[in-house]
Amino acid sequence: MNKDLTTGNPAKSLWLFCLPMFGSIVFQQLYNIADSLVAGKFIGENALAAVGNSYNITLIFIAFAFGCNIGCSVIVSQLFGAKDYKTMKTSVYTALIASAALCAVLMSVGLLSCDTLLRLMKTQAEIMADSSLYLTIYIWGLPFLFFYNIATGIFSALGDSKTPFIFLAFSSSANILIDILFVKSFSMGIAGVAWATFLCQGISCVLALFVVLKRLADIKISGKVPVFSWNQLKKIAVVAIPSILQQSFISVGNMLIQGRINSFGVSVTAGYSAAVKLNNLVITSFTTIGNGISNFAAQNLGARKYERIREGFLAGLKLVWCLCVPFCIIYIAFGKYLLLLFLNESSSTALLTGRQFLWILSPFYFVVSAKLTADGILRGTSAMKQFMAATFTDLILRVILSFVLSDMLNAATGIWLSWPIGWSIATVLSVFFYRRGLKNTFRKDYQFSCGSSPALTQQK
Repeated sequence: MNKDLTTGNPAKSLWLFCLPMFGSIVFQQLYNIADSLVAGKFIGENALAAVGNSYNITLIFIAFAFGCNIGCSVIVSQLFGAKDYKTMKTSVYTALIASAALCAVLMSVGLLSCDTLLRLMKTQAEIMADSSLYLTIYIWGLPFLFFYNIATGIFSALGDSKTPFIFLAFSSSANILIDILFVKSFSMGIAGVAWATFLCQGISCVLALFVVLKRLADIKISGKVPVFSWNQLKKIAVVAIPSILQQSFISVGNMLIQGRINSFGVSVTAGYSAAVKLNNLVITSFTTIGNGISNFAAQNLGARKYERIREGFLAGLKLVWCLCVPFCIIYIAFGKYLLLLFLNESSSTALLTGRQFLWILSPFYFVVSAKLTADGILRGTSAMKQFMAATFTDLILRVILSFVLSDMLNAATGIWLSWPIGWSIATVLSVFFYRRGLKNTFRKDYQFSCGSSPALTQQK
């Protein structure tokens, strides 16, 4: 069901829209968590390290898919808010065609270079073969990743966050069962983990595409709809490319950090691999809510309802802080028991590594969630330069400090300390850019109402 986010109580509209998105990302994270859980419990510590090691490279592909999602979603949201349905449909078809071409290029590059990337991360010899196998199968499933992300971006742009939740709830639950079936019953090892994800993600992709195309067909318009537009591709790219660069540089940064982590041994790598899955569940949840805020801001920007954007930011901030409280308490007090889902009691070094990681990072969820909420507004209003500035500041600081602090302390703990420092400084920048941009929006809207300025389409 399509939903207009430009009417009704802003806080209520945003919360009702974002909560299913939060549920969706919880199930989305079950894909990766299930892989690590089954690998660690039913195959061994080396298999867990291999999945975690490969994950940093898969994040590069996810970055491109996520960028296509955001670019399509923001532009379609603006057109939906402006009731320009014909151009909106053209934007959707353009995004699908462009994403298919991009996916084909990435698959070719990935299949040729995955072993090289693993070696650059200083992957240990004992997990190299499993890492390469897992990564290769993952790359063959990239079309499902890309088209599913485009479909969910369109659902979000139309104000529908419930349909993707239903797809993910079904496919993620099935993924856990098939993971166990392939690994435990069929003894497929690490390949079973990868093929289970491939199969379940493929099914959810096909279903999502079918429903979203039918949803678009139900929006009746007059005249023929062009299936491709260079102008719309340019608009999508203006939003998508910075998001892709952001996520790609984060992935590259994580690969550099992963190389440093690998230097401390397989047990530390395994402990980090388990803990970072729990951390990513939180961060990706905040990011997804930020995406919902982007859709909310984009629709209201298209409808020229700027006051609702400010109210949406405050409502989003309350929402993510409500989520911070239980995550912080659970990770600090019960982190060991969550890590034991992936590890065995005998993995003492890995357990200690994972607990230290969670103890250091979880109190700062309140900080990074504010950044990701502000980032949602920046993306939704196409303030991509400011968005990139804050994000790259965080990334550069974390990469540099992970090496400096780990050398100073001669321990992996120094790497974990780089996260909260980078988050804190970048949050100050994101909130500053959001507040300054909002003032400019109100000022330009006032000038327009006096007949002296065109409507704002991009924040300066």
